[in-house]
Amino acid sequence: MTRIAQALNRVRLDDLEAAVRRELAGFNLAGRVRQGDRVCIGVGSRGIRDIHRIVKHLVEELKQCGVIPFVIPAMGSHGGATAAGQLRVLQSYGVTEEYIGCPVVSSLEVVQVGRTAEGIPVYLDRHAAAADHIVVVNRVKPHTLFFGSVQSGLLKMLVIGMGKHQGAIALHQATIEHGTDSQLLDSAARVVLATGKVLLGLAILENGYDETARVEVVAPEEMPEREALLLDEAVRMLPRLPVDRLDLLIVDEIGKEISGSGMDPNVVGRKWDDPMGLPRILRIFVRGLSPHTHGNATGIGRADFTTTRLVESMDRRSTYANTLTAARPEGARIPIYFDSDREVIEAALSTLGGKEPETVRAAWIKNTLQLSEMLVSPVVLEDLRGRPDISTLDGSFPLDFDGDGNLVRVPFSFESETSQKEGRGES
Repeated sequence: MTRIAQALNRVRLDDLEAAVRRELAGFNLAGRVRQGDRVCIGVGSRGIRDIHRIVKHLVEELKQCGVIPFVIPAMGSHGGATAAGQLRVLQSYGVTEEYIGCPVVSSLEVVQVGRTAEGIPVYLDRHAAAADHIVVVNRVKPHTLFFGSVQSGLLKMLVIGMGKHQGAIALHQATIEHGTDSQLLDSAARVVLATGKVLLGLAILENGYDETARVEVVAPEEMPEREALLLDEAVRMLPRLPVDRLDLLIVDEIGKEISGSGMDPNVVGRKWDDPMGLPRILRIFVRGLSPHTHGNATGIGRADFTTTRLVESMDRRSTYANTLTAARPEGARIPIYFDSDREVIEAALSTLGGKEPETVRAAWIKNTLQLSEMLVSPVVLEDLRGRPDISTLDGSFPLDFDGDGNLVRVPFSFESETSQKEGRGES
């Protein structure tokens, strides 16, 4: 296989603190709050690269206005649907009381704040409901399961994130009867907005290299319309595979911080409601779980093959809580698994209709969030020749296995960058 680089959208913020301060100043934050107001900040479970820094700067600006900020996990059923588990998720992203400079309060208790026009109950974290104001901080991005003007972003966090486990169950169950998650999210979010408690949303856009491209303060009265426009921009920034058809895709890791579905079907295809959509990948092999997913293997059901080590590292409680809450038990299905990568690849190749190994269209990626580099087979490399967005990084080499029969490869450059940042305490 050959290691290639794919040029992706790289618009990014160079001064994150200044950008947050500028957005809040333009919003006239000081004129919208009073001294001593309690402000609840909802922070989710997605692996947003700079979330700890963004929340820290937000807290600092709120304190300058004389208010009392505190953070809650706004992540529905994630973290095993327990208060302690959700707190651990935030801590793993660096969102700790010591770093951000304010309390972090975790609870699954909710209050009902109304019903949608369809009769669906809408819930809100009890600490958020008791606060004077609510702020939601989230990345706007295409959702992995549904389409529409409301997908993954501020409005979804208001309803499912801050609605906790009970709110997530209510919304997801309603989709079975009413369909269209996007419409129901919009309807439920307007119930939360009608409480008058939402002060602002802080929307984050990330580029194709998993870097912060933009932060934007969104007023509550503008949230539905503005988020739809931000979503269009996020779609254009989304990294994708450079080809639409593969025989075999090797994925090193899946995880909740990578995608709500473990691996993003916007990248690998196989949406539950659009199984024939592009890209078309005949076999997917998932090697393991990411460290930050804490055993949550949601999305493994999209794979055809996996390893014994992934199955043994799976936390069934958190995986089942997540997939059952979303009414998508198929996301937790365990595919065929073997003890070693070599056994998996041999089995996968045996299902490709007798193709010779040198004719197999294959790619090997770290995960579906980091797609600036990957390994591709000779047939795929030939298809990519002449494309200005593709460059070859080194020569071709056969797949290499260690003594246990597991794959070995040279680290991608972004893995070296991540290791350096973790060493400096920036992760």
